[in-house]
Amino acid sequence: MTKRSFLLFRLARLSLSISWLIPVAVFGQPKPSDLTPYERDTNQTATYSQIISWYQQLDRQYEQAKLVEIGKTDIGKPLHLFLLASDKQFTARPNRITLLINNGIHPGEPEGIDACMMLARDLLKANKLPKNVLIALVPVYNVGGSLNRGVSRVNQNGPESYGFRGNARNLNLNRDFIKAEAENTKAFQTMFQSLKPQVFIDNHTSDGADYQHVLTYFATQKDKLQPVVSGYMTRSFQPELDKMLTAKGFPPAPYINHAGDTPESGLIGYNDTPRYSTGYAALFNCFGFTLETHMWKPYPARVKASYAFDEAVMRLCERDAQTILTNQQRANEAVRQQETFTLSTKLDRTKTDSVTFLGYAAGYKPSDVSGLKRLYYDRAKPFTKRVPYWNTFSIDMQVDKPRSYIIPQAWQEVIGELKRNGVTLQTLPKDTLMGVSAYYITEYKSAQRPYEGHFIHTGVKVKTEPQRIQFYKGDFLIQTNQAVNRYIVETLEPQGVDSFFAWNFFDSVLDQKEYFSDYIFEDTAAELVKNNPALKKQLEEKRATDKAFAENADAQLDFIYRQTPYYEKTHNRYPVYRLN
Repeated sequence: MTKRSFLLFRLARLSLSISWLIPVAVFGQPKPSDLTPYERDTNQTATYSQIISWYQQLDRQYEQAKLVEIGKTDIGKPLHLFLLASDKQFTARPNRITLLINNGIHPGEPEGIDACMMLARDLLKANKLPKNVLIALVPVYNVGGSLNRGVSRVNQNGPESYGFRGNARNLNLNRDFIKAEAENTKAFQTMFQSLKPQVFIDNHTSDGADYQHVLTYFATQKDKLQPVVSGYMTRSFQPELDKMLTAKGFPPAPYINHAGDTPESGLIGYNDTPRYSTGYAALFNCFGFTLETHMWKPYPARVKASYAFDEAVMRLCERDAQTILTNQQRANEAVRQQETFTLSTKLDRTKTDSVTFLGYAAGYKPSDVSGLKRLYYDRAKPFTKRVPYWNTFSIDMQVDKPRSYIIPQAWQEVIGELKRNGVTLQTLPKDTLMGVSAYYITEYKSAQRPYEGHFIHTGVKVKTEPQRIQFYKGDFLIQTNQAVNRYIVETLEPQGVDSFFAWNFFDSVLDQKEYFSDYIFEDTAAELVKNNPALKKQLEEKRATDKAFAENADAQLDFIYRQTPYYEKTHNRYPVYRLN
């Protein structure tokens, strides 16, 4: 670290400690009647009813603000969106970008809720709305979790009480952006496709290691973004954002996902697959940030950091609006024409960067509970040092897109997902026999325990067969010449890490529906082997190389059965077909 950099970070640390004592508002001190519940008592976060009442009041008070209901939530209450527009035009427009800010996806992490209430007020009161940015705030996304108020986060330093991580169905909504089981998610997706934002923020609170940073964040994984958007985000937007945050007293660090026991071992970039909010946004060439304020810092410091982050991103959007808009348009066109798509990535540990990290010395001592060795952080021993940072992800699996996909109308749940996410589908006008490429699922692993209500599939392997299949009037054709091609390919290709197949949408094809009776099929099988030398050779070779198979009469009958016309062609056949 250079002497100048070291002084900059020392000053930032001093500014950070002082900033905890400064009122949050940056556009002048509000009148007592204009204070949020948090500002009246900084160890409180607003309740659901207080949040909605606050935005209703701003809607009534200012013509540049509008509160709308965008759908229902799992608990039955509406999901709200608060729109801020200097020109009083509250819809997406081709010459203006949209900044979407999501709050309370985990209501026990409420800093963004309180920060955005104040930010919205301050922007309106001071008439400081950006001229070329539509700001769309979700006041509180997980309404059911917000209403389930208590003290469920034992590792968190305030506020006094807060909402719960799970929603009314006990779903973690930040794992639901592909399967979209929650009504919240369906409403969010419809809103997202209507606004088509260019930049997205999801406000959170971290858990885990102790360190000096109040504010950490991860950006959309750069190696998965379309290169035009990724290059601008990493080379222009993020460096300027980090400078602004440091100047505000909140020197940032990458989200603390460390390689060893402590952050000193090095940090690993976050691979936000499409199940997460920022990974979902990236499918549509919208770059995003997950803000993670540090759970053990005083609550006022965390709220102020959230305010500073959201306000800084907004100002950069204002400054670079035309560049951001043009980049997304170019990316959409590139994706429309793109031929090869990545289905999964893996961390490349051969490519190492480094970042400045403000940490505390870690050590080990006997546990007062178990008497065994335990980790602790010594706040009397702060340090500033460069630590390794691995944030390059290489391609693990790719696929060439087909000209079109065909999906039978029977799979209405998947069809509904596609339509809600902006995919254009065409219906077949008449019954048609078509030549297609069909996948057969040959191998997969399923979780032993449910994950978000699903036994998610991994390690999927397929074989491809050309087949002629009868389709019917009303079945769906999906052409892959669309700006949403990434969403189409990554959800419909069964080997995608967050594909619809991975999330169990097509599990019924894994069930065999017709079988044979051993005592009857024995004679038929013997006749088949006798009259088919090739089948007999296959059977003998498998017996010779597989002892368990050789000792299992049922397995040998099943092996023969699968070579007959009686065995159903639909077993393990993936019901989304490729037209090349």
